[in-house]
Amino acid sequence: MTDHDTRTLNSLIATTLDSVDGYREAADKADHATLAETFRARANEREEVVRTMQAKVRAAGGNPEDDGTILAGAHRVFLSLRDAVTGERDDDAVVAEVERGEDHIKSKFDDALKDDDLSADTKTCIADCYTSVKRGHDQMSQLKHAMDAH
Repeated sequence: MTDHDTRTLNSLIATTLDSVDGYREAADKADHATLAETFRARANEREEVVRTMQAKVRAAGGNPEDDGTILAGAHRVFLSLRDAVTGERDDDAVVAEVERGEDHIKSKFDDALKDDDLSADTKTCIADCYTSVKRGHDQMSQLKHAMDAH
């Protein structure tokens, strides 16, 4: 595994950790228990994705990322501030934010899968993890569109 492979995986790990945090926060904010449970299940699934990529970095002798991005931390602070000012904490708003996060993580994985400088082994790991990311993205997109239809 090259340094580029390790940097790419660590970037995806940080983004996926952001996703875990986002889902946990969404579960805490959700009004409906079913929605909260859906978010918790996605967070747990994303933790598995993180562990898979961390193990790949570790196996190659690298130091796997174990923290999210600074940008996501700033985004969460902004959302908390917005919630405090506007009082906007309904499920529609929560799902909309989660779906925005899903678009971001899917885009990051899409870009990595198009990166011809990554080793085949690293691309296989990313592709395996992408299955979970794509499933989560599609589920949240469907949920948002279903809620928009009401």
